[in-house]
Amino acid sequence: MKSSPTHFFFKHNSMLLRLLIFILGICSINRSNFCCDQLFATPATNSITPSSFSAIESSLKQLKIEGYFSFKNFDHVAKDFGNRYHFLPLAVLYPKSVSDISATVKHVFNMGTTTELTVAARGHGHSLEGQAQAYQGVVISMESLRAPAMRFHQGELPFVDVSAGELWINILHESLKLGLTPKSWTDYLHLTVGGTLSNAGISGQAFKHGPQINNVYQLEVVTGKGEVITCSEEKNADLFYGVLGGLGQFGIITRARIALQPAPKKVKWIRVLYSDFSTFSNDQEQLISSKDSFDYVEGFVVINRTGLLNNWRSTFNPKDPLFARKFSSEGKVLYCLEVAKYFNPDETANTNQNIDALLSTLNYIESSLFQSEVSYVEFLDRVHVSEMKLQEKGLWDVPHPWLNLLIPRSKIHDFTQEVFGKILTDTSHGPILIYPVNKSKWIKGTSMVTPEEDIMYLIAFLSSAVPSSTGKDGLEHILSKNKKILNFCGKANIGMKQYLPHYTTQEDWKVHFGPRWETFARRKSTYDPLAILAPGHGIFKRVSLLQQQ
Repeated sequence: MKSSPTHFFFKHNSMLLRLLIFILGICSINRSNFCCDQLFATPATNSITPSSFSAIESSLKQLKIEGYFSFKNFDHVAKDFGNRYHFLPLAVLYPKSVSDISATVKHVFNMGTTTELTVAARGHGHSLEGQAQAYQGVVISMESLRAPAMRFHQGELPFVDVSAGELWINILHESLKLGLTPKSWTDYLHLTVGGTLSNAGISGQAFKHGPQINNVYQLEVVTGKGEVITCSEEKNADLFYGVLGGLGQFGIITRARIALQPAPKKVKWIRVLYSDFSTFSNDQEQLISSKDSFDYVEGFVVINRTGLLNNWRSTFNPKDPLFARKFSSEGKVLYCLEVAKYFNPDETANTNQNIDALLSTLNYIESSLFQSEVSYVEFLDRVHVSEMKLQEKGLWDVPHPWLNLLIPRSKIHDFTQEVFGKILTDTSHGPILIYPVNKSKWIKGTSMVTPEEDIMYLIAFLSSAVPSSTGKDGLEHILSKNKKILNFCGKANIGMKQYLPHYTTQEDWKVHFGPRWETFARRKSTYDPLAILAPGHGIFKRVSLLQQQ
């Protein structure tokens, strides 16, 4: 079967595009298919013949499963948030139980090297570059796996056992009924548990609690052999650490035990601006190193944006409206510090005092202080509210050529001096997140790759391309800027690592993993020896006789 690209054309006016750009800046995440006047990226070969497809379809239909397979009308699983890749599978599994997934993977494994059939687990479809797709393979729709239901434990160390196909937003709502909440989040909650744990799950709480992979007690995993294995730090630890941040290479996460803590009800949400990066970064690093700090610390870069503070007024209130009205952001490179403090209503007075004390130690531009008070749910789910508005306008499903980098602290000034204002002269095509995280809070041994230093900066270029545009807001121009940034990092020996990485050759992947490649490759040969799982990353080639001939 050949994939036929579908072209979508959107006509935006500049105001709506700017709205899309600003809102997407809060969101950090995964992958998708290509919706513009350029062809979908597709593999060069079509190895499965009609006769072999018929045989595969017949064999899958004979499997005794509780769910079902679909062999048509599956364009949706060949799409993702990145909107740049469109890999059509042969079949989609909608599992009702873990045994459905195990039986399917085991079936493909037992076919051995006689086929190139692969299997990809797809969550909510937020990959950026087709990583959750399987060209002429089997895609597993993980959101269909909701059984058994969430099970909460409210002891001294509370947790929730949950299906890997469950969305984080649903976990939030259910846990709040018990006065509990997960510790660490991504900025966008409509993602599956298995999807974020296969990457890392980083946001503004990571400096305090580590990423989401740091807050898991136990996993259930279906390996590339079809085995169902329960693993933790104490049991099958090699698989446990390998799967966390393992990009789906060693097994499909089917269930997770997530750490919980008491939940707050309210959030003080604050933004301030800086004109000097050194001052900005010093304040950020001070906050993530303090024992009594904010609960969330992020930031973003603003380049030559007119009327910035006026745009904030719909959500935030300026401390000094008169000074804020006079502030001009046009023609400047500014850095926004975004922080939040969680609290309960009976703690309001003490919380306000604590915030005032924290802010008094910072060196931001005084006229730029904006504050807001919202519920805990409103704060955590802030991106989805904006997404719904953009969906209504047809401005969400566009190409997102995002670039997420981890930069070591010692090189952050070299990076910012070259990139902001030189390579990038404006932020009209998307927001740029920038904030430090402290690796002392991260567990060791996972597959997640980071720079060597204890403090590193996450810098996320969250671009949105205008379909059919050949200008600065077009896909090719944005990809060219991304390439310039990566080329600079290489030439200047920045020591950068990509977050949500995507490479086209195994040699590039070896460079990415560095000295940890040997462990990564060993785990692959142990748990997925035929390289059946997660083909969209392009790390390992499927082992088959066709390749050996």
